[in-house]
Amino acid sequence: MTYAISAALQSAVFAALNGDAALTSLVGDGIYDAVPAGSVPDIYVRLGSEVVREASDVSGDGAVHFFTVSVITTNPGFSSAKAAAAAVSDALHDADLTLVRGILISLRFERAAARRIDAASARQIDLRFRARVSDD
Repeated sequence: MTYAISAALQSAVFAALNGDAALTSLVGDGIYDAVPAGSVPDIYVRLGSEVVREASDVSGDGAVHFFTVSVITTNPGFSSAKAAAAAVSDALHDADLTLVRGILISLRFERAAARRIDAASARQIDLRFRARVSDD
């Protein structure tokens, strides 16, 4: 197993989201690894948690990364959040990302959960993805 590709995968995911015209038309530059202090846009995307499992085989070291990308909005209803979540999913599902270390073998959407947050004044959709990487 190797966790060494985690930072490379995160950087590639962040770049893919920032480079996606459909997503940026919905959230502008509101795509964050860490949400900045102070005010944030009415709708934004945040890279979230990650769980990594061993996936080495005879070809070499590898891992499966399960990571979350969240869409958060204070806009009423779920409509704008769902549009942005769809754009995130379209940008990442089956994406062919180049990593600075290792190789991305596959990147798949796995599931999503939508909920009200902040005493129901905001909405959040968490999208979970599965990335298989190899350290070749």
